[in-house]
Amino acid sequence: ITYQVGRTGAITPVANLKAVQIAGTTVKRASLHNADQIKKLDIRIGDIVFVEKGGEIIPKITAVDIKQRNINSKATVYAIKCPECETELVRKVGDVKHYCPNEFGCAPQITGRIQHFIGRQAMDIDGLGSETVDLLRKEGLIKNYADLYELTIEQVIPLERMAEKSAYNMIAGIEKSKEIPFEKLLFALGIRFVGATVAKKLVKHFKSIDNLMNTDFDTLVSVDEIGDRIAQSIIDFSKNTENIELI
Repeated sequence: ITYQVGRTGAITPVANLKAVQIAGTTVKRASLHNADQIKKLDIRIGDIVFVEKGGEIIPKITAVDIKQRNINSKATVYAIKCPECETELVRKVGDVKHYCPNEFGCAPQITGRIQHFIGRQAMDIDGLGSETVDLLRKEGLIKNYADLYELTIEQVIPLERMAEKSAYNMIAGIEKSKEIPFEKLLFALGIRFVGATVAKKLVKHFKSIDNLMNTDFDTLVSVDEIGDRIAQSIIDFSKNTENIELI
């Protein structure tokens, strides 16, 4: 069992399987979703498991063959530290997932947020892919999505596997993204629970990022389709000093 870190810090446990053919493809991994699911299935390292494809696409473990379990088998103890940065994981009341709280220092979270930011539904930056984002971060040229707007041709050209034309295309793509409408930018910021549809509703109501970040909980929940969870997430984002600086 290994653990993946998402851009929001959410931890997803993954079962690494002995390769098996199911419905025409080789399956080597299956998501275990969260600690509760592992406990419910009582899944352990070394187990023989039953796997099926949900909707014929995504592999999922449905049960464990207890009869074939090794007598020395031990119950799975869920990770207590982030597999990437070793920060102690947290789990809030009512949340099914564990989270790494090291938002601005955990590599997959930093890269994941920037990758989300540049995506087609968000800032739609041409000439900038996931691998390049990771390379820029590793080289110390960016540590957040705001840093993209300070990149220069001179910084980018010397990078490994970066041709001059690619460098120009990337900088031009970043520049062009400044024309993107506010609703796409708001979605691009990656505020938890603020998807593309919610971003549109917030923009229609608040008109500017300053209005949104200076509002209160009651005003937020009065907006059509904005519930407690979304409102609290926006308040948390707006109070974070690093996010204020980022905006």
